[in-house]
Amino acid sequence: QVQLVESGGGLVQPGGSLRLSCAASGSIFSINTMRWSRQAPGKRRELVASITNDFSTDYLDSVKGRFTISRDNAKNTVYLQMNSLKPDDTAVYYCNADISRDLSDYPPKQYWGIGTLVTVSL
Repeated sequence: QVQLVESGGGLVQPGGSLRLSCAASGSIFSINTMRWSRQAPGKRRELVASITNDFSTDYLDSVKGRFTISRDNAKNTVYLQMNSLKPDDTAVYYCNADISRDLSDYPPKQYWGIGTLVTVSL
């Protein structure tokens, strides 16, 4: 069994910062790409940022320069540092990762967390 658990969401004022964390646990052999996505009320889920296992990153245009994705492979954890937050960043943020449970588990399967709510408001 593999679980991804997000934390760090909450209410923040415009211009503020939050740091989200997502820890993977369970039967894990390797983790490839890790990602953060978000879904605002009434909108489709969108990919916010991704990071490969060699630390190559990619970002949604609207968050470039404000958000930073990072990972700690020793802790099986991915982070999303969010600065200069805007009301449009309000959404449920989900992490997901491509995980192999053992050497024969290929291709890696995508696992998702249940999400953490980020609200940017006065």
